[in-house]
Amino acid sequence: MMNYSHSRLTDWGLEHVQIGRDFTILDVGCGGGRTVRKLASRVPDGKVHGVDYAAGSVSVSRETNEEDIRAGRVEIQEASVSYLPFPENTFDLITAIETQYYWPNLLDDMREVLRVLKPGGTLVVIVEAYKKESGGTVLASVMKALGGVQLSIREQRALFEDAGYADTEIFEERSKGWLCAVGKKPVQFTAKG
Repeated sequence: MMNYSHSRLTDWGLEHVQIGRDFTILDVGCGGGRTVRKLASRVPDGKVHGVDYAAGSVSVSRETNEEDIRAGRVEIQEASVSYLPFPENTFDLITAIETQYYWPNLLDDMREVLRVLKPGGTLVVIVEAYKKESGGTVLASVMKALGGVQLSIREQRALFEDAGYADTEIFEERSKGWLCAVGKKPVQFTAKG
């Protein structure tokens, strides 16, 4: 169900980043694996990794991407955004679609993502539940009950900047309630924190 419901949101968000044919990509919170499959189709000379903290999601994502896993183009593993099992400077692009709400420590987790990005690499966070400046929504109370955190555009920008990202851009599709935040790892990066 997640695969289907997030598809149009994902397509819209990915329009805001460039994806090279040979990119190495990580999808954080890969869920059912459809985004991993979309990304793999766009990087025929690259590789896509997916991580999710839920064993069930990892299993479904592996099934969804079985062919590309066999071909060595996709790898899916169980891991938390707080402790990504990759060396520094690994990825050209990292995606986080409908998952940032549940990260245990937003600032530290954003820094952990930054650690594994290559200098000049891009993080794209795509959400369909964010805090509107005009006030809350029914979705806000549902997110709160589930333990999720919604950020406003201003808070999302500040989070990216406080974590050390550069060239932060925020895109909004207000009529649908969609938000896409994009930031880059500085080419001359020095760890904060």
